[in-house]
Amino acid sequence: MTALTLSTAAVAGLRADAIVIGVAKGSASKPQGPVVAPGAEAVDQAYDGNLAGVLETLGASGAEGEVTKLPAPAGFKAPLVVAVGLGSRPEGDSGYDAEALRKAAGVAARALTGTKKAAFALPLADAADAGAVAEGVLLGAYSFDAYKDQGDAKNGKGGKAPLAEAALLGGKPRDKAYKAAVERAVAVSEELNRARDLINTPPNDLNPEAFAAVAQAAAKEHGIKVQVLDEKALVKGGYGGILGVGAGSASGPRLVKLSYTSSKAKKHLALVGKGITYDSGGISLKPAGHNETMKCDMSGAAAVFAAVIAAARLGLEVNVTGWLALAENMPSGSATRPGDVLRMYSGKTVEVLNTDAEGRLVLADALWAASQEKPDAIVDVATLTGAMVLALGSRTFGIMANDDDFRAAVQEAAEEAGEPAWPMPLPEHLRKGMESSTADIANMGERMGGGLVAGLFLREFVGEGITWAHLDIAGPAFNEGGPFGYTPKGGS
Repeated sequence: MTALTLSTAAVAGLRADAIVIGVAKGSASKPQGPVVAPGAEAVDQAYDGNLAGVLETLGASGAEGEVTKLPAPAGFKAPLVVAVGLGSRPEGDSGYDAEALRKAAGVAARALTGTKKAAFALPLADAADAGAVAEGVLLGAYSFDAYKDQGDAKNGKGGKAPLAEAALLGGKPRDKAYKAAVERAVAVSEELNRARDLINTPPNDLNPEAFAAVAQAAAKEHGIKVQVLDEKALVKGGYGGILGVGAGSASGPRLVKLSYTSSKAKKHLALVGKGITYDSGGISLKPAGHNETMKCDMSGAAAVFAAVIAAARLGLEVNVTGWLALAENMPSGSATRPGDVLRMYSGKTVEVLNTDAEGRLVLADALWAASQEKPDAIVDVATLTGAMVLALGSRTFGIMANDDDFRAAVQEAAEEAGEPAWPMPLPEHLRKGMESSTADIANMGERMGGGLVAGLFLREFVGEGITWAHLDIAGPAFNEGGPFGYTPKGGS
């Protein structure tokens, strides 16, 4: 992973392969052409104050995601200047939005793949800005090359290595707030990249047992209590949902519980993640063209796993319990059939009308297990429905909850983290569609509003009086298009 340092060095004398500066779109006083952002003053002066004009000549506008490369001015030890677009210039004295800095740093880090060292002279108004730039660099430089021939990079084999080192200019190395912001960025980014690695790992190498082993190793490293329920334990406990989904696979299901506790905690948050390590649809087989990326159906569990580890690394003053509901959904002679009835961990029975609506079944067991500890709140995270992608697109996730204030708080947190989210309802009239003449409830309801139906199903398995939110991340969990901002292709 890219090494990060805070630096007060003068940009002209810094030995690096490139200097990254920010460029914004024109303001009301200068509607045409780019505007050089704070942090790049020394570079601008070296161009006799005409850096904006030079960039405009090269076609730069300052738009978000734009990259313009030009030779460094005479006297600079770095040979290259990389101008990255920040988007709209802030009004008045307000600084640049953290997400704009994060995205710009990510774009620049990816553009500098194959580079050993870069100096980032982006606008840093405070420690929070330094943290945002650090996150952008570390997330933007990510690449998943575990299955590629590494070869000899010097001979052009195996592709180019990610940016090796980044110096954040304008940072304050001795300032506790700046140091803490960068340390937090490193911990969060490393765990986020760990989740990306898991999502990108082929399903022949990441079955439920393998995922559980990864969780056990990380928990041991970071002093987190871990419990893994294998098939025998799941049968003994009556986890019919997880067992029913995993019944058709040669790789048995697992339920992993990760517990981070703080002596200063006053609240307990439970996180529940859908961990379908591969989803064929089961007997209700997915059509051709819908199977190829289904290794990503464990993204919710990867996110929950990484979040618990990050909480431990940061020493957060809250107790966090993560539940990873892991199974592989395959068709075989032993697979659950449409029409089968499963007795869930809660004791409720579910008529399975479609085996491709399997995520809600494993989550239901994990939600009920989490509820038994009576946490202050439960948040489940799942690549749950294609309906949510149709509703909100590929970059926005939906939030459903049994408490409007909590749903709003989750959305606010998502916005602060740079994750587009949108509140979705739980219409009571859709519950009727899941009525079953055979069981307590069916795992399918009305086709229209399918994402909301799934949320209503999950609500049935949340303990009484417990605040709960459901995040349907089916769209943004896996990026099938080109990279953007600090988001790579593949697991996001």
